[in-house]
Amino acid sequence: MAASINIGVYSDALVVLGTAGIVVPMVQRWGLSPVLGYLAAGALLGPLGLGALAGVVPPLHWITVSDAGNVSGIAELGIVFLLFLIGLELSFARLMTMRRLVFGFGTAQIVVSTMLIAAVARLMGVPAGPALVLGACLALSSTAIVVEVLAAQGRMTTTAGRASFAVLLAQDLAVIPLLFLISVLGAGVEGSIWRGLVLALGQAGAALAAILLFGRFLLRPLFRLVASSGSNELFIAATLFVIVVTGVVAAVAGLSMALGAFVAGLMLAETEYRKAIEALMQPFKGLLLGIFFFTIGMSIDIREVLREPLWLAAAVIALIGVKAFTTFLLGRLFLIPRYGALETALLLSPGGEFAFVGIGAALAAGVVEPGAARFALAVTAISMALIPGLGALGRVIKKRNAPPEPVDPAVLARPEAQVGHAIVVGHGRVGKVVTAMLVRHKRSFTATDSDAIAVARDRRAGHPVYYGNATDAAFLESCGLKDASAVIITIHTPEAIDAIVKLVRSLRADIPIISRARDATHARRLYAKGVTEAVPETIEASLQLSEAALVNLGVPMGKVIASIHEKRDEFRADLITAAGGETTHAIKAKTT
Repeated sequence: MAASINIGVYSDALVVLGTAGIVVPMVQRWGLSPVLGYLAAGALLGPLGLGALAGVVPPLHWITVSDAGNVSGIAELGIVFLLFLIGLELSFARLMTMRRLVFGFGTAQIVVSTMLIAAVARLMGVPAGPALVLGACLALSSTAIVVEVLAAQGRMTTTAGRASFAVLLAQDLAVIPLLFLISVLGAGVEGSIWRGLVLALGQAGAALAAILLFGRFLLRPLFRLVASSGSNELFIAATLFVIVVTGVVAAVAGLSMALGAFVAGLMLAETEYRKAIEALMQPFKGLLLGIFFFTIGMSIDIREVLREPLWLAAAVIALIGVKAFTTFLLGRLFLIPRYGALETALLLSPGGEFAFVGIGAALAAGVVEPGAARFALAVTAISMALIPGLGALGRVIKKRNAPPEPVDPAVLARPEAQVGHAIVVGHGRVGKVVTAMLVRHKRSFTATDSDAIAVARDRRAGHPVYYGNATDAAFLESCGLKDASAVIITIHTPEAIDAIVKLVRSLRADIPIISRARDATHARRLYAKGVTEAVPETIEASLQLSEAALVNLGVPMGKVIASIHEKRDEFRADLITAAGGETTHAIKAKTT
């Protein structure tokens, strides 16, 4: 039995899987993108890297991929799932809300960048058809890395984040006609290149029409039937069935399976089962995308980098320069602020993962010469490695040169002088309830919050809340801490709560502090720091749940309320004892 196993296939597959478990965590520890880790591992361990030496140094056989064909199935699966997930994330409603940037700015960026890059390729002697394909492939940017960089920094909602995402959406859609174009050119359709492009766009339109028909009449009944079974396994099986069927149909029609997977994702995005499918596919997403990028890395020829380093460096600089210049000018044309357009241009100027898909398909179809394909892939890989640095450069330039954003006058309001009032730190959902109860019982207060946008919005709505940082002693003093009767902390971040408690207690040892706490452990820590009352979220939720349950079970309301208060006092006593037994009441008694 063991003799029938193809060890080579299994060893190559283990290298790919081992990269996800060993190499990528190491790369992440160094602060680099996992995508770059997969690309570098694929280039180093692939058949064009150390894998080429496996015949000379036998031990390398176990840590390298010597034959790309052994993992070609995994590679195809990675591409298929990448396109499927992109299709699943798109929807017609989502596109319509961003239509000006997606179909205006995004389309213009693709077309102009493609024409400029193709023109450079023509000047270097590349025929018209291959030059257009190379231009279109290199015009695309890296959805995976750019989105990862923006999301990690919490910048998806900034001007640069929204503009970049809109262009990336347009580029994801552009993959459809690009793959059609490569199929047309590879099939040797007669006529001009423009005729082939028009044909490709016509076929793409027909495919979108088919999506609407099949999505409307077949998918919902299928998934309604599967969902009624209540089985996650059957739901996953149905999803995989749709992906594979559309991929196979596309392949039979002479297109790529990846295109079929994109169609499947877009079909499912229009159903009410989209969120459930996203949740079920989430565990597979990271691994399959990692495998996809590893196999992309295997197509990078390190020898190409070593053969012509100067030409390669010049090409990378030219690609980034042309795309950045084009994107910046178009961004300004579409009324994107100067430094937002600059940051967007720098993020989108390198190549992207779909260049590997498109150039690989063009190479397999005989549209692009092997030498040109290898050079373009090397340029793409090197430029992608520069994305985090280019994004950081854009932020630095903006920080140093951009004028400060105008401040809402409502944020500049200062607290009025009061005596005997409560200072409420935090005006979110919990803070609003607390201040509403203070108003009901005619108790004066000063509410504060550190979110400038929320403060401006709440003040326009008539709420007397003030902007400021409660960990700043000067701000607390401006809120009248010296004459206040209590401090109520309603924010949810434990570290910030601890800092505020420590500061308030250092400024006034006698003032009562009532603070929200994450759980019992956090409450004990707050009691040790000197709060008067700590209200743990978990304990209060359990007490409220117990009260509702007892009342609905027929226990008289009076007895229920009494027992809940008794249990709350028990919890409080236990927490104070665990914290050291001394609260602010005891501190106050000592000072008086």
